[in-house]
Amino acid sequence: MAHLNLLAFSIGGFMFFIGLEYLVSRRTGKNYFQFAESIANLNIGIAERLLDIFVTGLFYFFFDFIYRNFALWHFKPTWYTWFLLFLATDFVWYWYHRLAHEVNILWAAHVVHHQSEDFNYTVSARITVFQAAFRSLFWAVLPLMGFSPAMITSLLLVHGLYPFFIHTQTIGKLGILEYFMVTPSHHRVHHSSNEKYLDKNYGDVLIIWDKMFGTFTKEEDDEKCVYGLTTPLKSHSFLWQQFHFMLELWTAFKRATNWKGRWKVLFGKPDDIDPNIRPQLELIWLRQRGPQEQTKGQRIYVVLQTGLSIVLLFLTTLFEHYIPAGLSVFIVLFIIVSLMNSGAILEQKKWFFYLEYSRMLLLAIAFLFYVPHLYVFMSVLLFVGLLTFYFSRIRAYFYRWLFQ
Repeated sequence: MAHLNLLAFSIGGFMFFIGLEYLVSRRTGKNYFQFAESIANLNIGIAERLLDIFVTGLFYFFFDFIYRNFALWHFKPTWYTWFLLFLATDFVWYWYHRLAHEVNILWAAHVVHHQSEDFNYTVSARITVFQAAFRSLFWAVLPLMGFSPAMITSLLLVHGLYPFFIHTQTIGKLGILEYFMVTPSHHRVHHSSNEKYLDKNYGDVLIIWDKMFGTFTKEEDDEKCVYGLTTPLKSHSFLWQQFHFMLELWTAFKRATNWKGRWKVLFGKPDDIDPNIRPQLELIWLRQRGPQEQTKGQRIYVVLQTGLSIVLLFLTTLFEHYIPAGLSVFIVLFIIVSLMNSGAILEQKKWFFYLEYSRMLLLAIAFLFYVPHLYVFMSVLLFVGLLTFYFSRIRAYFYRWLFQ
């Protein structure tokens, strides 16, 4: 038990509250959950949590290096230094979050969080490992000030928990807390694409920074929040959600005629990027057929895949100290391909079966490496042989089940 990563149980906690919110919304007759949106949100969160297993330690050593070599002071952990660290962390978050909306290269990492046209607890999962890396660069000022890495990482665990609970429409306004805390009402405004609400309420725990720096707006009863990007993404592709704005930046960067223009592409505002670039890229990368309703078979299959990915994420997190590095790589690849596969099915892309085939090959290779037994070897060869020989028939069966 000493080496188990108990943070894995937070995954179960998040799923519990997501389920509770879903039941409350259904019981009150509200439609806060769309199937494809919720699956896409969870898929992005699974990928971020999975990759965080491998990069979180790097962030700790990064903070430790700064603290040991460049710290201006060395604060001892007392009640007032913990409070000071909380204020500093929340203040730095405000400026990271604000700049992530105002600077293109930061928005490329943060945009994923704002793509969903739903607003519920699943949206809190829409974080990428790129965003985590950028945030750590901003939080590097904390060890520089003199806070130890142990204090920083401990506080960040708590500080990072609170925002989960403000991604909901089931909680109304919270009275006196509205004056100094970031509430669900404040954060609904932040996620809205209404012109009146754009680029407001950047705070994470405290709303006082928005009020100090002129970025606060309250939720109005006569202005219903409309969620998502100002130009809806119209895609649930796992890879497209992760990289579409990076491709837009790359295209704009190549088209710029001088270094001043290229600098503006990277460090200007998202509004400065030519809005015609995304439709051009969509024609190349998406070849969309328009909105498609998911069949019962697709829903069942995607739910099973997402559930399996969550279980694997939980087990990988819980037993991370016991899993060999090579096996961890296989698990990561299997889950990432599964997430891509779910996105392809939601988009009704018939090439999804090639991803299925890739997943099966990954399983076969993992068995060969980690269960070195003659019977296993022969069984894997037979399995791969049958899968390859009957590839067309199995694919046709999947097509009939999922798309008809």
